[in-house]
Amino acid sequence: MMTGSQIMVETLIEQGVTDVFGYPGGQVLYIYDALYQAGDRINHVLAAHEQGAAHAADGYARVTGKVGVVIATSGPGATNLVTGIATAMLDSVPMVAITGNVPTTLIGKDSFQEINITGVTLPITKHNYFVSDVRELADTIREAFRIAKSGRPGPVLIDIPKDVQVGECEFTLGDVVEDFPQERVEDADIAKAVELINAAKRPYIYIGGGAAGRGMTEAIKAMAEKIDGYIGCTFMGLSALPNSYERFLGMQGMHGQYASSMANKEADLIIGVGVRFSDRATGNVAKYASKAKIIQLDADSSEIGKNVRVDVGLVGDIVDAFARLLEGCEAQSHPEWRATVEAFKTEGRMIRDEAERRAGDRLTPQKIFSVINEIKDQNTVIATDVGQHQMWTAQFADFERARRFASSGGLGTMGYGLGAAIGAQIGSGDRTVLITGDGSFGMNLNELATAVSYNVPVVIVIMNNGVLGMVRQWQTLFYGKRYSASVLGRKTDFVKLAEAFGARGARAASIEEFRAVFEEAMAQDGPYVIDVAVDEDEFVLPMLPPGGSIDDIITTREEEEK
Repeated sequence: MMTGSQIMVETLIEQGVTDVFGYPGGQVLYIYDALYQAGDRINHVLAAHEQGAAHAADGYARVTGKVGVVIATSGPGATNLVTGIATAMLDSVPMVAITGNVPTTLIGKDSFQEINITGVTLPITKHNYFVSDVRELADTIREAFRIAKSGRPGPVLIDIPKDVQVGECEFTLGDVVEDFPQERVEDADIAKAVELINAAKRPYIYIGGGAAGRGMTEAIKAMAEKIDGYIGCTFMGLSALPNSYERFLGMQGMHGQYASSMANKEADLIIGVGVRFSDRATGNVAKYASKAKIIQLDADSSEIGKNVRVDVGLVGDIVDAFARLLEGCEAQSHPEWRATVEAFKTEGRMIRDEAERRAGDRLTPQKIFSVINEIKDQNTVIATDVGQHQMWTAQFADFERARRFASSGGLGTMGYGLGAAIGAQIGSGDRTVLITGDGSFGMNLNELATAVSYNVPVVIVIMNNGVLGMVRQWQTLFYGKRYSASVLGRKTDFVKLAEAFGARGARAASIEEFRAVFEEAMAQDGPYVIDVAVDEDEFVLPMLPPGGSIDDIITTREEEEK
């Protein structure tokens, strides 16, 4: 016989879980007692706040491909997970969130720290459970893992009342659950897609989060070579392909690479793999890809044609479907398309070079990333918060391995980065660099306590411009320079703050200072905070204005303000 808490822990171990993140409280004390007893077989990472724990489980899942696990008590402990769960949901990250609750006899009586967390999280989970019988607990956990990682991944919540945690029943060890089988795309639909590919003269492969980390890198490259096409990605698709691959153009969309966005515009065929064609990627849908046929492959049938019109929709196992497309299409050569795209690449480089020339000796994001790219290796994980620094990372950071990037795309969660960086480092075992801004970092900087307590080797680069940079950029361009609530004006000394938490810290106001400090930080054990001075009027460019199209692209600040 085992208690429900022991069954919960044993089932996690059975499912291959080695690390969990969380914060204890009154309604999970039995669970934490069981974790203590199994401490030689499962590692618990104590966060500073439940939101940080949820983001850590998320970052862990993104870099490992495993299901991330987070544990919290009832009431505010459970509700503090909500932003982290929603972040995972919008980015299709496999996560199991386990919460405690008051005993079943007190449910619905407004007991101390009682909350209907299954009701709260119903819209932001793939599924959730309220476990009322200890005999159902093990199979519920197994089913939760299966749902979290199958098809389009996402978070699942399990709420376990206190009396279920102490109830006893027999436990039989099971196997690691397998994914639910995905439907196989019909041969007739594959044939329609192959027909479009063979007829195309300007093919563009567009990959997203659904393709990243699925082991599709070589197949995507092989398709590009075979059909003589180019590859672009969404924000969530970053790191799926090496930046050094000559046919990979990088991210396209609102703040995408010039060549990628232009190639997307001029393509006569777009093969979308695991992409949802979000508003940030398409701009004005009426004008998006007006010259192209569109093939969309996705595990989620609700995404097919949801945002843009699609000529062929392929729902099911995208790895299998893409392999069959690759096998079925003809080898092609499109020299005119190659010349066009290479001209876009040259034009994009010229825009960047001109921006750097105008910057002179000023410390710019591009210069900062040139140092980061030079010193980090291909195993280094990069995490970000949300804002201008996030888009600069998307534009300038080099990725050569899949699953080396953790950032909140769909929800855009400021405060995501530090928790995610901690979880990503623990999951990967590799040094992690967090790129953040002074606004985002202020949201969850308490997780520095976690990084210090576990001596996590994370280098935190704060691009400090004293403002909410992305908000200020929009206010400059579209709100008549009325800087309402975007000038922070804070007097926080991030170096002293780091030292107060027990970390090391340093400042950099020039590229020479940054190089010296970043080299030192990357050689150190434990967390290191670098406060980097960035001009408050530094813009993320290129940029498509909201509701605009590629025809409205802004490449320099001067052209918009002249």
